[in-house]
Amino acid sequence: MIAVVESIRPLAALACPLVCGLLILIFRNKPNFREGCTLVAASIQFSIIISLAPIILQNKLITTHLLTITPGIDLGFQVDAFGLVFAITSSFLWILVSIYSIGYMRALNEHAQTRFYFYFALAIFSAISIAMSKNLITFYFFYEALTFSTYWLVAHHEDKEAFEGAKKYLAYLLISGWFLFAAVVMTYALTGTTDFIKGGILTANTASKSTLIILFILFALGSMKAAWMPFHSWLPSAMVAPTPVSSLLHAVAVVKAGVFGFVRIVCYVFGIDLFQALGLGLILGIFASFTMLVGSFFAIAEDNLKRRLAYSTISQLSYILFGIALLSPFGIKGAMIHIPFHAFMKITLFLCAGAIMVISGKKQISQLSGIGKKMPITMVAFAIGAIGMCGIPPVAGFISKWFLCLGTIQAGAYIFLCVILVSSILDVIYFFPIIQKAFFKTPEQEAFTMETQNPLYLFMIVPLAITAIFSIIFCFFPNTFYILDLVNLASNNLFP
Repeated sequence: MIAVVESIRPLAALACPLVCGLLILIFRNKPNFREGCTLVAASIQFSIIISLAPIILQNKLITTHLLTITPGIDLGFQVDAFGLVFAITSSFLWILVSIYSIGYMRALNEHAQTRFYFYFALAIFSAISIAMSKNLITFYFFYEALTFSTYWLVAHHEDKEAFEGAKKYLAYLLISGWFLFAAVVMTYALTGTTDFIKGGILTANTASKSTLIILFILFALGSMKAAWMPFHSWLPSAMVAPTPVSSLLHAVAVVKAGVFGFVRIVCYVFGIDLFQALGLGLILGIFASFTMLVGSFFAIAEDNLKRRLAYSTISQLSYILFGIALLSPFGIKGAMIHIPFHAFMKITLFLCAGAIMVISGKKQISQLSGIGKKMPITMVAFAIGAIGMCGIPPVAGFISKWFLCLGTIQAGAYIFLCVILVSSILDVIYFFPIIQKAFFKTPEQEAFTMETQNPLYLFMIVPLAITAIFSIIFCFFPNTFYILDLVNLASNNLFP
């Protein structure tokens, strides 16, 4: 029996980015105070969120009720093991990305820095609210808030390319939101509730099979933030944004909210048993496999470093959908644990790409010959992230892919085991040439645009080094930040 604990700590955690946003506006003409408020707020939020883990690991739920609109429709927050994994990941990475942003934004003398930090704080507020949502109503509200709070981050440069990328970003995600809203309304009409419940709120007797399948299609179309194909093209287009924003989109908030929501819907709205009875696991597995493989082929063909990383994200996100589609304990664990592990590895790669661009001015992979000798720390960190993406030890990606492979065997889906192995080979094909070019090709004799000893460079190199180190630590100690214990608890509650 899961005990329920009332607490204001979830609200305290959510208040941090809101208060931070207000202080950013107040100190808009004092950059040091402005960025200082961001770092303090991020640190306090992470401290509050990590303090919830010992309570959750006692098999308890932490709830905070906000508002009842009508019976079955209310706004509120609920922290469980799975949500806490996402919240811990996002809040910790907010600290590191904020440090990185100081070096990046000031080194490039970017305009509208106050707006950047303000909307970044709002995006983190929305992401943590999604992680702690008690029901579909609360989830939907903040899911859409995340879309709007990130628009100006994508359009930050305010040139034609930026506005076109942001317009495409907004068009995809707003249309997706309409489908999600329809799915939420339909769920409430069928069940009279929208609460997330282990085992799901839908049953085979709730509606006909065809109705339930239509409902799942609506939810799937409402999850375009997960960037599954063919609804993926908004993500590479959004790479016009500054690198800290790309990191936010790929590792901390937006796409992670998409796959997090997908797991919520399958496990806590439909439930494992009903999802299996409807035969939806196979369909989801096929779409996930297609995205994993085709996304990798797009990455292989891409010369722009950030866009190659974007297509890699599209492929890697589908590992999470893939694990859920297996409907096996190991598959679910692999999907859940890939959320934080992928976040640390992918944010490392994007931070490295940003550092390369700021220091050397290079954006194309074909221009990176010998750059490992000029930027050794950055490129070693990049190599660590890339190796992890390929599922090679001693980096965290090995752990999540190990669980996913075990999940395919547990489910008896050996064809899917072949898919994940082929996908991992494709990861090697598009990542290893970058490493080979960086370390084993003759360096180009071009001067860098700024000295690597510049303090602003340290603001960038320290965070990317930390995320790279954590990517290795998670391989040997996967329970860092309670991650493995929380994933085991969440999975065990789904498979009692």
